[in-house]
Amino acid sequence: MKLTTSAQMRELDRQAIEDRGIPSIGLMERAAKAVAGAALELLPDRPGRCTAAVLCGAGNNGGDGIGAARHLFLKGVRVRAFLAGSYEKLTPDALEETGRLSECGVELEPFDPADPDQRRFVLGADVCVDALFGVGLSRPVAPDSAYAAAIGWMNESRGAVVAADIASGVEADTGRILGAAVRADRTVTFTLPKIGQAAGDGALYSGRVDVIDIGIPADLVCRLRCPAQTVERDFVRAALPPRRADGHKGTFGKVLVAGGAVGYTGAPYLTASAAVRGGAGLVYLGVPAAIWAVEAAKCTGAMPFPLEDRHGALSRKALEELRERVKACDVLALGPGLSREKEAAELARALLAEAQCPVVLDADGINALAGHMDVLDARRDRITVLTPHDGEFARIGGDLTGGDRVGAARNFAAAHGCVLVLKGHRTVTASPAGNVLVNTTGTSALAKGGSGDVLTGLIAALLAQGAPAVQAAAGAVWLHGRAGEVAEGRLTAYGAAPEDVVSALPEAFREILE
Repeated sequence: MKLTTSAQMRELDRQAIEDRGIPSIGLMERAAKAVAGAALELLPDRPGRCTAAVLCGAGNNGGDGIGAARHLFLKGVRVRAFLAGSYEKLTPDALEETGRLSECGVELEPFDPADPDQRRFVLGADVCVDALFGVGLSRPVAPDSAYAAAIGWMNESRGAVVAADIASGVEADTGRILGAAVRADRTVTFTLPKIGQAAGDGALYSGRVDVIDIGIPADLVCRLRCPAQTVERDFVRAALPPRRADGHKGTFGKVLVAGGAVGYTGAPYLTASAAVRGGAGLVYLGVPAAIWAVEAAKCTGAMPFPLEDRHGALSRKALEELRERVKACDVLALGPGLSREKEAAELARALLAEAQCPVVLDADGINALAGHMDVLDARRDRITVLTPHDGEFARIGGDLTGGDRVGAARNFAAAHGCVLVLKGHRTVTASPAGNVLVNTTGTSALAKGGSGDVLTGLIAALLAQGAPAVQAAAGAVWLHGRAGEVAEGRLTAYGAAPEDVVSALPEAFREILE
């Protein structure tokens, strides 16, 4: 699904109102009704027995909340609406909604952070509606402001919180938290989801996001070119390479995994196992001779072979054999468990520089690039997929200080001509052309050492079978996240281990194929 920016949403509204002649108050009414509907669904009892607190700003987002207050009142809810702003600054449509609410006998009350009665009502409400700020918020909420107090009260309230369009305090374009933000249980967003609801901390503060059509013409929405989109099932299905009925093991690609060291025997094994589960026809695993016996005992579907080592890690002397092995394979997965031994890092850079096939670079393979980004830049005409977590990303020059994960991933991929998979909650995949895909699957069960190694093997397997690089990367991220959810369902987030995620991959594939 497309993810929009605040500027794009303002332009859609302008086109609908000015170019198509759609009354703005009609858009606001449909938005208000949808917000009220979500609030009604979250009430713990019949409407007549419940209370709702609606906290509004002076802009059109506040107008959505004022309208929602009226719809809740008409359903029998005892509702109070508070304005954390100036009446003089109410927009024309918000003023119209204020008048309609007043005609029902409910007045828009000035919000007073020092009023104990207001505080008791908000904290005891069965549901709160957040309509303080819309998608245009771009500066931090002042900590001593009425808005900050209103946000704090909603977060303290015993009731569920419904945000109108976006949780107040979340930056729509990045997902950054601007000083303070509402932690919504549900966000009712209009027309299209926003980047900040899918990425960064905003994804956590938004709760469940429901996308509501409020009457923006469909052709305007369809023509919109968005800077990012979420990865959904249809995308993953399209990313899966077809399986020929008359295919054999050579048909479905050959993956070479290179890595491992004494103390890091699990990582290469998990990568190779995921490549097998991901459909690769042949998977080879090159590891230091010191751990080869361990890998040979573990692996059944993959084929481990020993390489020359030094201090338990791969030696420069292993380069010649790996060169020949790479030539016979379709994809190189480089780095799982590699270690930061000097010779192992030198080996990784040499392989990356020479390999003509696609390379998936992970873990210490990524760390080996620190101070040597010219090696990556020289591969612009070849496929390279990097899979860093935030720490690894920072070591190779990625900048997350601004809190904009989507923008940082896009800038890095474009600057270095690679496909970047920035791992974390809502993993971001960025292409050299500037396309960004935000993942929608996953669980804390994946927050364990070894999970990233599974992802590396899965990306490599899809690449080996012929999937385009961006589709292979983003599709593998979705499947990996879904397999984590399946493993959690079986074993809980505490008990599910990376090898359980590998075992759950077939079920994730089945869901997509069926």
